[in-house]
Amino acid sequence: MAEKKLKAKAAALISGFPALQTLLPPNSTVLDLACGTGRNGNWFLEHSCHVTFLDRDLSQLEPNQTDDRVKLLEWDLETENPPTLPSNSYDAVIVFNYLHRPLFPQIIDAIKPGGLIIYETFTRQQATIGRPRNPNFLLKETELKALFANWRCLHYSEGLLGELTSASYKAQIIAQKPL
Repeated sequence: MAEKKLKAKAAALISGFPALQTLLPPNSTVLDLACGTGRNGNWFLEHSCHVTFLDRDLSQLEPNQTDDRVKLLEWDLETENPPTLPSNSYDAVIVFNYLHRPLFPQIIDAIKPGGLIIYETFTRQQATIGRPRNPNFLLKETELKALFANWRCLHYSEGLLGELTSASYKAQIIAQKPL
């Protein structure tokens, strides 16, 4: 008997924020940066958005690749001369469990005026309980909030998130770019 592959759920930050369906109506454009399996971008596909999945290795991606609302970009953005994200192209950029500080100006520039940043990743406190431990991959206290200080903050949290047995120290933000 063939095994059924379980579909990974979208992050709670997305699925637990009902206003996203109003803020990002059908046909909105979403960039899932460092998409991994695509579980978060797939949530937006299920809500009638166009999604660009970007990762240095798309082999783990699970979207419906025949869907005409899907665009795939296999880019390594950490190389010496990486491709550049297009300016003012996305209604939302989503990033989970990934941090490469040199990309922040491009991420900000890629979002259309009035668009959203949805970002969640590990903070320095994570090193006290598990991986990652490299400070290059860990946000400083309130660093994420400071990066989007002039945006309209719709949600911000920083601290121990998740179920106790698998909790991680993270910062998360949903913010709207000024018009």
